[in-house]
Amino acid sequence: MVANHATGKRRFDCYRTEAEALEAADRLARQLSERDVLAASITREEAIHYAAASQALKPLGVTLSQAVFTFAEAFGITGSASGVLAAAKFFAARNKRTVPKPVADVVAELLTIKESRGASPRYLQDLRYRLGVFADAFQKDTCNVTTAEVQAWLDSLKLASQSYANHRRVVSLLFGFAVARGYAADNPVEGVERVKVRNGDIAIFSPAEIAKLLAAASPDYLPSLALGAFAGLRSAEIERLEWSEIHLAEKFIVVGASKAKTAGRRIVPVADNLLQWLAPFAGRKGNVWPGTHEDFYAAQQDAAKAAGVPWKTNALRHSYASYRFALTNDAGRVAGECGNSAAVIHRHYRELVRPEDAHRWFAVKPEAPANVVTLATAANA
Repeated sequence: MVANHATGKRRFDCYRTEAEALEAADRLARQLSERDVLAASITREEAIHYAAASQALKPLGVTLSQAVFTFAEAFGITGSASGVLAAAKFFAARNKRTVPKPVADVVAELLTIKESRGASPRYLQDLRYRLGVFADAFQKDTCNVTTAEVQAWLDSLKLASQSYANHRRVVSLLFGFAVARGYAADNPVEGVERVKVRNGDIAIFSPAEIAKLLAAASPDYLPSLALGAFAGLRSAEIERLEWSEIHLAEKFIVVGASKAKTAGRRIVPVADNLLQWLAPFAGRKGNVWPGTHEDFYAAQQDAAKAAGVPWKTNALRHSYASYRFALTNDAGRVAGECGNSAAVIHRHYRELVRPEDAHRWFAVKPEAPANVVTLATAANA
């Protein structure tokens, strides 16, 4: 009978002959003698280390021998102490106990908590839209979503850099929420490619592209698209705009302080081509955009897909400012119409397009223009 120092347990060994048993006993005696010599020669400092190590292992129910042999084997595999620790952390993360919960349910829980904590309606609308698209694409438990799948999904959307970054940020928020509540072991978005967003790079549509988008837009979305392209209104301003604030006969639009991003009231001119696009809607009441925030962006993407034109973030407003500045060469005037500063106009839109392109932009009109004069008068009646 011998003690196994690796496990701390005793075992019985059997031998075929007496000679083999005597040889084994002699070998064991030599080992014990060597250990006794080593124990006798141990220094005070080494004894302190031994006691500390044994004390640290005691709550784990692991002997010092077990720990040393296991560590030595792991060290041999990884090649370093830091590698052993990293492997242990990786194993723990991958084997963490999670609660299976569908992506759509985690999205709903996140939105409920954000709303209860006082998140703004605008922020909630943005989360609801982006995460709704994600949940539709990932009808599975949150803990089973992989980095490769999220990357493939983002790539398939064919988004501009800013929009890509926005979607990545929101989905990462979702998984951070899921990890904190045990619905996922880790955040797969951390490994998804980041794209550099350069604020100085202004994306605009060409006259040919906006013509295709207008031709493909749904009847409900057409006025919003035209207002963004030919009046430079922000999407949020269009969503809050009412038909009563569009004065077709006088050819101007009032963007009230409560509806403008900068909380300042401004007057925006109605270009001749915008008048023709809006004329068929003269006399309408209520909101220009009749749907929700999610519906607005869905209609935007539908129009882009139908037109075969990749959507560019904020490109409608950028296009208006660029073409309008090229047409007027008056930064102050364009700044007043857009609701920002002349410095911004100079910094971002100066020399971005040629004057001839600006004339083509504001010449994009319906193929069969309506009776503008009659409808405009009716709207003013």
